[in-house]
Amino acid sequence: MIESAREAQIRRLLPLVRAIARRVQRVVPTMDLDDLIGDGSIGLVRAVDAFDPNRGASLEHFAKHLIAGTMLNGIRRMDPVPERVRRAVRDGENARYRQAVEAGAMPASDAFERTRPALRRAAVVAYRALPLSLDCALPDRERLACDWSRDPANIVAERTSAHELRVHLRGLPPRHQTLLALHYFAEEPLAKIGSRMGISAQRASQLHVAAIARLRKRYHAPSR
Repeated sequence: MIESAREAQIRRLLPLVRAIARRVQRVVPTMDLDDLIGDGSIGLVRAVDAFDPNRGASLEHFAKHLIAGTMLNGIRRMDPVPERVRRAVRDGENARYRQAVEAGAMPASDAFERTRPALRRAAVVAYRALPLSLDCALPDRERLACDWSRDPANIVAERTSAHELRVHLRGLPPRHQTLLALHYFAEEPLAKIGSRMGISAQRASQLHVAAIARLRKRYHAPSR
């Protein structure tokens, strides 16, 4: 088809896309009209390019099916529940209806063995995909863990404190530095540290008290 004729056909049938999009939106009101029109326009272009007048159908009739099909595909992409889960639910429901016809009573969907796993899976997936609003309260039983560890202000404060601690540690006697490093960073008990340093556990405890006192004094000393 000549490019100008192709473009003319697409322009001529664009109102058809809008009409189908409005009908689909009445059935699925959560869908955005512009999204439906965008998907339908893709179907229209495909219909114009693939149309074969020798098959007997008109271009409008052929285009309606492709336009509606691409819109439905777009809706499926927006669905958080996978198609295989939807299919399992449908199969279970069909079996439930057949059983109702045979038994004369409709079994509960949540008690029907074939339906229960698919219904549970569909509910979980749909719930996880539920959008939340910052202006509304969280759903029942939902809690938001507040993690401020990566807050820039906290990071700066932590780095400043770590730098300050290193500066004060360097001002302590070497034995005090070694004892505090082994006890607080290597997490070794004082008895083991005393054995490593060749002193008794009691002496290691005394050194620990003295080192902490010196470190506290340096922290609280007035800055020069």
